[in-house]
Amino acid sequence: MKLLLTGGSGRLGTELRKLLPGIIAPARAELDITDERSVGQALEKYQPELVVHAAAYTDVKGAESHKQDCWRSNVGGTRHLVRALGEAKLIHISTDYVFWGDKGDYHEDEPPGPVRNYYALSKLVAEEIARSARHHLIIRSSFRPAAWPYPLAFEDVYTSQDYIDIIAPKIALAIRCHEHITFDTLHIATERKTVFELARKRNPEVKAGSKIDAGVALPDDISLNIERWQKLEPKLSKGPTRDQALC
Repeated sequence: MKLLLTGGSGRLGTELRKLLPGIIAPARAELDITDERSVGQALEKYQPELVVHAAAYTDVKGAESHKQDCWRSNVGGTRHLVRALGEAKLIHISTDYVFWGDKGDYHEDEPPGPVRNYYALSKLVAEEIARSARHHLIIRSSFRPAAWPYPLAFEDVYTSQDYIDIIAPKIALAIRCHEHITFDTLHIATERKTVFELARKRNPEVKAGSKIDAGVALPDDISLNIERWQKLEPKLSKGPTRDQALC
């Protein structure tokens, strides 16, 4: 199956290009999701059967002061892709931030929203646009660089995010095996923990901080329920022998 990836130079896109040999990942000069004509020309040229949409504006704090850029990328870019898809299937990479984040353990079928910040709003709207594609799978996830990059980490925010080298192989597996996934929404993450606990896994020197100093509204507990993925993952990837796995 011919796969096309948006956002191939981003954090997730870079990992997916390593994990999915042969995936088509045009540079922004050829495929600019904010430019409808560019999107149409790229899809016409490559004729993909599956489009993995990983391109996004992801600066949560920056989105508050660069709302137009955030909206053009996350909402406009997704709309351009959906309009150009034709019969191709869309795998849309979404986020845990589509939920309010007060109670955690959010299931795939729970109503999303309301939103905490502008980035969350743009991703929620983008997700609903992606659902208008004839064939689609929404993957909600959250990930960090392979090394914790900050001196502080919030001890008052709970999450199920993890490091990119842990999350990306799981998303790549879902992409490879998408034909065996019967759901239209899937949470791919790991166990619930504080951001501080996550940071300490790879940076024992990190200091505890509070979200009140973030400069943007953040959730209390944005953890995702991953029971659906926990049941799927071993069926897709493992078995007594490789031949007994679904893909």
